Amino acid sequence: MAVDDAAHQGGRDWVGYRESIKVLDCTIRDGGLMNNHGFADEQVKAVYQACVDSGVDYMELGYKASQRIFAPGSAGDWKFCREEDMRRIVGENDTPLKLSVMCDAERCDYHTDVLPCDHSVLDLIRVACYIHQIPTALDMIKDAADKGYETTVNVMAVSTVPERELDEGLALLAQSDVGAIYLVDSFGSLYSEQIHDYVKRYRAVCDPKGKKVGIHAHNNLNLGFANTIEAIVWGCDMIDATFAGLGRGAGNCQMELLLAFLHNPKFDLRPVLRCVQDTIEPLRAKLRWGFDLPYLLTGMLNQHPRAAMEYNEAEVRGDIVTFYDDIVE
Repeated sequence: MAVDDAAHQGGRDWVGYRESIKVLDCTIRDGGLMNNHGFADEQVKAVYQACVDSGVDYMELGYKASQRIFAPGSAGDWKFCREEDMRRIVGENDTPLKLSVMCDAERCDYHTDVLPCDHSVLDLIRVACYIHQIPTALDMIKDAADKGYETTVNVMAVSTVPERELDEGLALLAQSDVGAIYLVDSFGSLYSEQIHDYVKRYRAVCDPKGKKVGIHAHNNLNLGFANTIEAIVWGCDMIDATFAGLGRGAGNCQMELLLAFLHNPKFDLRPVLRCVQDTIEPLRAKLRWGFDLPYLLTGMLNQHPRAAMEYNEAEVRGDIVTFYDDIVE
């Protein structure tokens, strides 16, 4: 069966569900980009418990950032995810929920800071890289796999990568020990047709090697959930989401929307709703994530949202048309 046919056949049975789909919560990791990773223990515990109770497959606790590059006191604990800090939240994690951290290429001392899997509460190491960092990412994947971890890789800012370079990079990653390669809409700039084309491109190299394809969507164009559905329909099996969409700038696909869509009876929406109401929404007034006009404009222009974040962080927001004129130039 052709890649397109196989994917679409798996996605059009709207009453059923696909057991191969795994859901990963990255609320604390992606949301940490809005508060310098300064979540209180009770907030992290609330998200962790909600993930356990709702049947989510993976929870990402934060980053494994280099303490040589980033001084420990310069950010909250979830920038570094030291073993003692993670265990303070999850103990031995005697639950079905698997735990993950993200390791940025060239910003992580992975040889030393990522312990052997049997000495850690972690199950999955997620490597993030830009296209030119794939050689480093390959070594990071091998290091994590050799230590006994599941592995995935996020190729960031894919909307800016020339097709030939992307194809070469994907082919290299598909030869590695990585379990899944993520399509990452870093700037929230992609539309459904592009999601379809990218998933087809990723699956063409992943399927023959037995790798999964994942999706990590941002909501700059208010399409985070819609694009996630599109990716699922065309065969993505590793799905990122966050509670109430909490994440950098415009945020991410909302976990509550995703679980409602998936139909899988193993998922329980009630614990997510409780956590969103009691823990996440009270943060909104301060962190101010979610769809907004400045994020729309940077997404439309395929730009990093840093300019929109700076605009929103000002004590008094400026004129939106002037902002648009400035970033178009």
